[in-house]
Amino acid sequence: MARHDNSIETIQKTLDLAGQELRILHQISQSISSTLDLDQVLRQIVDLVIDVTRGDACLIYLLDEGGDNLVLRASKNPHPRLIGKIAMKVGEGITGWVAREVQPVAIARHASKDSRFKLFHTLPEDKYEAFLSVPIVAPPTDKVIGVVNVQHRKAHRHSDGETTLLSIIGHQVGGAIENARLYQETILRSNQISTLAQVGQIIASGRYLEEILQLIVNIIAKMMQARVCSIMLVDAQKNELVIKAAKASSEEYWRKPNLKIGNSLISRVVKEKAPLMVRDVTKQEGYQYPELASKEGIRSLLSVPMILKDHVIGVLNVYSADERSFSNEDLRLLSTVADQVSLAFENTKLNVAVQETQEALQTRKLVERAKSILQKQASLSEEEAYKRLQQQSMKTRRSMREIAEAVILSSEL
Repeated sequence: MARHDNSIETIQKTLDLAGQELRILHQISQSISSTLDLDQVLRQIVDLVIDVTRGDACLIYLLDEGGDNLVLRASKNPHPRLIGKIAMKVGEGITGWVAREVQPVAIARHASKDSRFKLFHTLPEDKYEAFLSVPIVAPPTDKVIGVVNVQHRKAHRHSDGETTLLSIIGHQVGGAIENARLYQETILRSNQISTLAQVGQIIASGRYLEEILQLIVNIIAKMMQARVCSIMLVDAQKNELVIKAAKASSEEYWRKPNLKIGNSLISRVVKEKAPLMVRDVTKQEGYQYPELASKEGIRSLLSVPMILKDHVIGVLNVYSADERSFSNEDLRLLSTVADQVSLAFENTKLNVAVQETQEALQTRKLVERAKSILQKQASLSEEEAYKRLQQQSMKTRRSMREIAEAVILSSEL
């Protein structure tokens, strides 16, 4: 009779688990799959996990673009300000172990004493006793794209059913996350194309170079949600980088001294002719203005060279307010804009050279005409007429063109 009762109990548990699985699948299909906004998808996953596990905290980590780091992207406890700022390598900590081994981990008590545990001083994970972590996988290859962690403040034995349910969630939400990411990337690509089109229109508008550069940094700062964006040009004679345009929150950024090439962090971009990414400039050796960085509220840097005919003529810099891993798309966008700015710089130089040549030719024609007039009026030789124009120019501190125009005007009156 006891064996019969145990069989009924086992069947009942199996049915209960199956019912929960169906409810979870229905909830995922009804809510998570109904939106393509990644942040909203992640928030819904967090709510679903807390509902299923009755955990005190839930954290979702997603792999970055390179697939090397797991970045905190959503949570219920701790504070949302930590989103995007906490990252660990695959294989690092319990979370990294789960991503590498593609296996769940359930710890009933003293989770912080586990040999795989990694402490973040900004995360209160050591205050939680129980820890359940499962991989997030995406179809059809079941490739790991992230990890879900659930924590309990008190000791908590995770049943096989609880672990199974969370694993089901990890498998089912992977597709929704990938779809949201793809949609986000599509929107980003559309915005990038729009940005490049705007930059192209500005460059073709015929504005002065200084105005073009300022408009471009404004557009890039908005597109990349940057706290500071600047364009610095190389002063070859002084061997310095000089700010020519900037979008910054204070005038102090404009007033900072020019950067000596060779002594500064950004000058590496000039010397190596290669982009530079820094996660936190305030902690980076060679960065000369950590106090200004703190005042401006900047952390991460992406800097790309502006190259013209194999020579670096300047750099385009983007600073973010938070620590940030710039993507390959960010790098491609900024490099493309840098190339456009380099061409604009070259076109401006050519236009100025053409204009100067035209003005010189026009001046020469006026001087020749003035000489001819003086030769006739004062019976002077060509050399004497030219010397008189030159002497008058030096005496009055006016250009030869102005003197020639005055002679011509006088003869016509």
